[in-house]
Amino acid sequence: MDRALRAEAKYRELFGEQAGSLDASDPEFMAILKRLIFGEVFYVGELDDTMRELVTLTVLAVNQTLPQLGAHVGAALNVGVSPIAIREAVYQCAPFIGFPKTLQAIGAMNEAFRARGITLPLPAQGHTTEANRFEQGRALQAPLYGDEIREGLKDLPEGLRDAVPDFLTAHCFGDFYTRGGLTPAQRELLVLCLLAALGGGGEPMLAHVQGSIKAGNDKATLIAALIHGFPYMGFPRAISAIRMVKDADS
Repeated sequence: MDRALRAEAKYRELFGEQAGSLDASDPEFMAILKRLIFGEVFYVGELDDTMRELVTLTVLAVNQTLPQLGAHVGAALNVGVSPIAIREAVYQCAPFIGFPKTLQAIGAMNEAFRARGITLPLPAQGHTTEANRFEQGRALQAPLYGDEIREGLKDLPEGLRDAVPDFLTAHCFGDFYTRGGLTPAQRELLVLCLLAALGGGGEPMLAHVQGSIKAGNDKATLIAALIHGFPYMGFPRAISAIRMVKDADS
């Protein structure tokens, strides 16, 4: 099957028979897009369609490309991604892009859920309490990252030096990583793609490359996810992240 036929088949699998508005008004652009994303990129690496759509949703949430996010919620459901996994991928963005942008993404996601007749709210996935969220978060954080953030901020003034590392442990790991719906390895893979889409690079990106490997992802999986994300984040950011994965210690 050539890439044009393969693209149309994959596109129908994801989105059904409906054509988007650009198919009629800008058919050349849509042909370029479809043949690259759905005829080529979708077949690079060993990621299944579930993970590919979760990567796509994460990058779209980062970019705040909300119409496309809503469309890909439908696509994810069509290839068997559970509503809870979709929601967890979007929730996972909050510590990295902030609550306002995450709320925007949640709004688009929920609109797509309602259009499919999915009852909201979805079942709760939180497993921590106010009393144990810090310790539960630390239990997940320590094997992946140790105390590197706390050590790096220890020279801040008294009363301030523990604020950020404590928030990171209790909030990022305690409030989010402990939730159901995604495995720690899936969460780490999505965070890596999220950071690549943000274009920050540097120490946070390198730390999450190592954290993702420690969580159970190999380099081939990381690179395949970043390649899948490049049509949504652009070549420069994807290539920068791929280089960091390539050069990281295994």
